[in-house]
Amino acid sequence: MMSVLLGVLLNRHKRVASRGLVTWALVTSGLLLGATSSAHAAEFTGLIVARHDVLVSPGVPGTVTRMGVEVGQRVKAGQLLLQIDDRMQVLEAQRRRQIFEDESEIRASRDRIRVLTPLVEDSRKAFQAGGSISREELVRVELDLASTQARLEQLLVQKKREKLEYELADQERIQRSITAPVAGVVTKIELELGEWARPGEPALQLVDADVCWLRVNVTPGAARGLKLEQNLEISFEPVLKIAPIRGRVSYVSPAIDAASGLVEVRVSFQNPGWRVPPGVKASVNVHDPEVTTTR
Repeated sequence: MMSVLLGVLLNRHKRVASRGLVTWALVTSGLLLGATSSAHAAEFTGLIVARHDVLVSPGVPGTVTRMGVEVGQRVKAGQLLLQIDDRMQVLEAQRRRQIFEDESEIRASRDRIRVLTPLVEDSRKAFQAGGSISREELVRVELDLASTQARLEQLLVQKKREKLEYELADQERIQRSITAPVAGVVTKIELELGEWARPGEPALQLVDADVCWLRVNVTPGAARGLKLEQNLEISFEPVLKIAPIRGRVSYVSPAIDAASGLVEVRVSFQNPGWRVPPGVKASVNVHDPEVTTTR
C-alpha cells in the first residue's frame, strides 16, 4: 500500500513539473515575441514651433506718434502696427510730386516745335526759290527748331528723374508706417507712444500659430524610414492635458548635424484656436533600426 501511494505522488510531481516547464516556455516565448515586436521603435522628443514668430523692427529712426494695436490683438497682413513721425517726409513727398507733375515747360516746348516746323519748311522753300530770305535767316530758324527739340528731349529725361525722386521720397514716408508682414496675434510690444524707435531694434512680436510643427531631431536610421506627407501621432506630456494629435511629415533635412549626428525633422499640423501652445515639448514614435533595446 505504501509503495502504491509513493508511485502516485511521484507521477503527480512529474506532471506538475512538466506543466511548469511548458508554462515557462510559453512565458519565455511570449516575452521574446514582445521584445521582437517592440524592437526598432524609438521615441523622439522636440519642441512645438509656430508657423510665424516675427520680431518686427523699424527700418528708420524716429518718434512713435501712433500705436495701432494692443497686446493680444489679432491683425491682418499689411495692417498698421505703429506709426513713426513722418511730417517732414510727407512734405518732401508732396514737393517732389508737384515738381514731377509740372509739365508746363514740356508743353511750351512742344507748342514751339509745332510753330517752328512749318516756318522752317517755308523758309527752306523761299531760300531755294531765290526769295527774300537769306541763308543767315534760314540757319537761325533751323537752329531755333533744333535747340527746341533738344530741350524737349532733356525735359523728358528730367521728368523720368523727377519721377524716381518722387517715388524715393514716397518710400521714405511709407517706411515710417510699420505694418504687419503676416497675419497673427501681437504677443509683445516693446515701444510706447512718444518713445524713440531705433532701426533694427525689436518693436513688436507677431505670432501666427494657426499652423505649427514639431521640430525634432532623429537618428539617421529613423530619418531614412520617413517620407514626406507621412502621418505621425504627436503626443504631449501628461501634465499639459493635451490629447494626441495627427501630423504629417513636412520636412526631412538632407544633411546630418555634425555636432549631434542627428537629422532635423518637422511634423506639421493644423492648430485651430491655438489648442497647442508653441514652445511646449512633444514626441513622436518612429521606426528606428538602430534601436536594439527592448521596451
